[in-house]
Amino acid sequence: MTTHSWPFIGSDAIANGRLRKHELRAKYRPLFPDIYVPNDAAPTLRQRAVAGWLWSHREGVIAGLTASALHGAKWVDDSSPVELVWSNARPPAGLRTFDMRLRAEEFECKHGLRLTTRERTAFDIGRRGTLDQAVARLDALGNATGLTIDDVLAVAAAHRGARGLRRLEKALQLYDPGAASPKETWLRLLAIRAGYPRPRTQIPLLSPDGRRRYYLDMGWENLMLALEYDGEQHRKDPVQYAYDIARSEDIAELGWSRVRVVKANSSADILRRLERAWRSRLCTDRKIG
Repeated sequence: MTTHSWPFIGSDAIANGRLRKHELRAKYRPLFPDIYVPNDAAPTLRQRAVAGWLWSHREGVIAGLTASALHGAKWVDDSSPVELVWSNARPPAGLRTFDMRLRAEEFECKHGLRLTTRERTAFDIGRRGTLDQAVARLDALGNATGLTIDDVLAVAAAHRGARGLRRLEKALQLYDPGAASPKETWLRLLAIRAGYPRPRTQIPLLSPDGRRRYYLDMGWENLMLALEYDGEQHRKDPVQYAYDIARSEDIAELGWSRVRVVKANSSADILRRLERAWRSRLCTDRKIG
């Protein structure tokens, strides 16, 4: 058994003579019943998805957040349970099964697996959890795939009466694939719920000398006011930090104001700063006009 050929079905490996029973017990551990990985392996979510699919006798369909990650969505925890459409009321630890029927057009073959399409995946993840969680998950999937609201509504139309449709409808009203992280989703929702017009995301800017292109997280172009979330990498990475300085100078020279948010800022503090910046830009706009 080569190191790259895992996860694998233990009973098949023994039956095919690729491993002896004592080798299987000594060098490998079961991730799911009869599905093995090397003892020292730290399987990724994709590898665990393969393991779950093998456990289902290669007949299950990867779904939910697992499918979202396989479609390219970021911010799905590698330790999340593998979600699988498969009839089994008592799945092993690390697996979450759903006994439901999928229409033929709602799943596809990708990465050598069967998984729900991006539209069906969005339909599922947008009906679960809190509204904010649903929006963040949809944003992440849309950022990776270009998913449109109409794509998801077409699936919903075929499943009238399904649980969570009202939550999905509300989540789609707030959906924006321009969000590059869950924190950006959170910040956008904070501004909208405070009564501000819906900001545009990923606003393109060209540096004053025309040599550098930037994208603002979100903002209001009529006021030239941006709202941005700075992650930890902006402070800890010296290369990123130097880039941020040059970027800030260029953006200021173009006449934009920014409210920059970090993890330590409270919602109340962010809204106070945004209100102050908003009023300042309104006054500037009136003077110019």
